[in-house]
Amino acid sequence: MTHDVAETVPPGAGPARRASASRRRAPLPATSSPSSPGPASTGRLVGLDLARGLAVLGMFAVHVGPDPTVGGPLGWLMEVARGRSSALFALLAGFTLILLTGRPRPRTGRAGREAVVRVLIRSVVLIALGYALTGLGTGIDVILPAYGVIFALALPLRRLRAASLAAVAGATALVLPQVLYPLQGAVQDGGWADTVVAHDPLARITGSGGVLELLVTGAYPVLTWLPFVVAGMALARLDLTRPGVRARIALWGAALAVLGYGGSWLALRLVTGARAAVSAATGGGPAASAWWSDAVGDPTSRTPDWLLVAAPHSQTTGSILGNTGVGLVIVACCLLATERSARFRRLATPVVAVGSISLTTYVCHIVAIKVLGVGDLPDSAALPALVAFVAAAVLLAVVWTRAFGRGPLERLLRLVTLPARLIGRPAKGPKPAPAGRPPGRRHGPRPAHDLRRPRRATEEVRRCRSA
Repeated sequence: MTHDVAETVPPGAGPARRASASRRRAPLPATSSPSSPGPASTGRLVGLDLARGLAVLGMFAVHVGPDPTVGGPLGWLMEVARGRSSALFALLAGFTLILLTGRPRPRTGRAGREAVVRVLIRSVVLIALGYALTGLGTGIDVILPAYGVIFALALPLRRLRAASLAAVAGATALVLPQVLYPLQGAVQDGGWADTVVAHDPLARITGSGGVLELLVTGAYPVLTWLPFVVAGMALARLDLTRPGVRARIALWGAALAVLGYGGSWLALRLVTGARAAVSAATGGGPAASAWWSDAVGDPTSRTPDWLLVAAPHSQTTGSILGNTGVGLVIVACCLLATERSARFRRLATPVVAVGSISLTTYVCHIVAIKVLGVGDLPDSAALPALVAFVAAAVLLAVVWTRAFGRGPLERLLRLVTLPARLIGRPAKGPKPAPAGRPPGRRHGPRPAHDLRRPRRATEEVRRCRSA
């Protein structure tokens, strides 16, 4: 999930060209993070790594931390982390997709084909890795398979500009939740879904619902998580070094959050019987907080009024708009803070380190939950377990990044994409003859317009001249 601007330089470029391309394509503030060797040497935008680190630690809170019902500031923080952390993770995944395929301009030609193949290989690896983590039986909804599918589906959009990508993200946020709701109802009410799953090779291999689960019925349906990635792609197309861009991103994020959560709050109060219907559909859940909180629970029966809620995992338009807005505000604040304050960058170094090896950290924390049996701990041990997980992740990330730089899984992911370099590479053969010389002849007749010094006359010509 990490990104390197070095990957945006076309293959075969020399050191000087790579260095100039890195400076031109991904400028950084004059002072760099302690976790980055130089302003553009690693090509890592420190603010984005900070946001990614916050997203990973937020998922720690969801998977290991106390239940929001503990109340107080701690309960509020646990509630805020739910859904919004994974949405921020998806938003930044879209940014990474643009980095892989070319930023600020999309790659073309052989470099473009190579980038596409790299992304497709990453998609396959993420899907396989995600199902392997699901097979551990931790009960955690792993987001990686959905990422893999979304990466592949979003590839045709890689050439669009920021405005077009933002329009696509907005359109999909408005339309796809309305498409998903009846599809989920058709899956629940009809027996055809069992037939589809029974003939799905992915379902047989993974023991899951296969493609139908990925697209429609899973915890992270591709149909309603695609807008987050497309919004991140639009963010990546912006010139983040221009004055005022970060402030505008924060303002747009705040507007989306108000539109998503505020619109849900109004709808649940203005539509007659909406809150009662939502509460009944969730078995008596607190519908009054369904405009922002997962406390309402998942619906066990169907009602169209569910489309009015904005709970983070509700898969509705309100939830997508609100979560995207929160993600944009966090990204903008991280970029602004890391650019303007060297002291803040030093203090944020541990979280930046976590974000720079986010794939490794994410995978390792799920493995640790399985190995340590954290899911079986009593509720009273949830907070100490969360503190221990965060401390261990931060410490190991700082040590690893200082010693080795790229994370182990990030290195592996880069390694398995190396075959993409073979795309479009010309086959080896005899070197072509230099231009301007007839093949098979070392010398040829000199053109009439050639003003170079004439060749030395032969011995026979010299004798004729002397006679």
